[in-house]
Amino acid sequence: MQEYTLREMMAVAAARQIRDGDIVFCGTGISMLAAMAAKHISAPDSVIFFETGAVDSKLEEVPMAVGDPRVMFWTSVNGSLADSFAFMQNPHTGRRVVGIMGAAQIDRYGNLNSTVIGDYGSPKVRFSGSGGACDVASFVNRTIIFMQHEKRKFVPEVDYLTSPGWLDGPDGRNSAGLPPGGPATVITNMAIMGFDKTTREMVLNGIYPGITPKQILDNMGFSVDVAGAREVSPPSAEELRILREVCDPDRLILG
Repeated sequence: MQEYTLREMMAVAAARQIRDGDIVFCGTGISMLAAMAAKHISAPDSVIFFETGAVDSKLEEVPMAVGDPRVMFWTSVNGSLADSFAFMQNPHTGRRVVGIMGAAQIDRYGNLNSTVIGDYGSPKVRFSGSGGACDVASFVNRTIIFMQHEKRKFVPEVDYLTSPGWLDGPDGRNSAGLPPGGPATVITNMAIMGFDKTTREMVLNGIYPGITPKQILDNMGFSVDVAGAREVSPPSAEELRILREVCDPDRLILG
């Protein structure tokens, strides 16, 4: 088995979640790398689009930001910010959109906080806030969330609700007037989490090689069901080649 880093494992795990026909809305960093890798690994007919309005870019190099001119190379459409959010909220196209997100905190229902740590009026830390994350979490068909697996990030209740997950359970989104959809997968540096279809609470689906369920639970601020967890297949030689040689040969994201 080839050596690989946990960042490479995370990128591959997310890429495997993307299917042909998916329209992938992604930001910068590892989420962009995962979307690029999916085009070569599992979903050649997926489409990547960006908040800045670039649709179906030919990503020959990994862009460093959604405003990087490289996201606009050989696109099908170069639109605007308004176009990208209208596309996402359109009842026809929006049902095919997969959003890839990150945050400072997540709770058992997949609600995200990227606004403040502590009291909103007098926070310990203030972050940049939602950007387009609230819109993505509210309107797209499903979201994939990247998180570092730490107690301070997996919390019983988020300090501030920036982006809705399943809110307070099975009927939370419907009661709030949100369309069908919601968080599907959480990719961490230890595991792959999902959400129970009945309770909408987070569950452990996959464990990376060499990690134990106890390690996963010890690094969370709440308990999850681990009964259905299976070991995740490590990145194959071909998946690693694609990441390292095709998507990020300069290791701008992989490090």
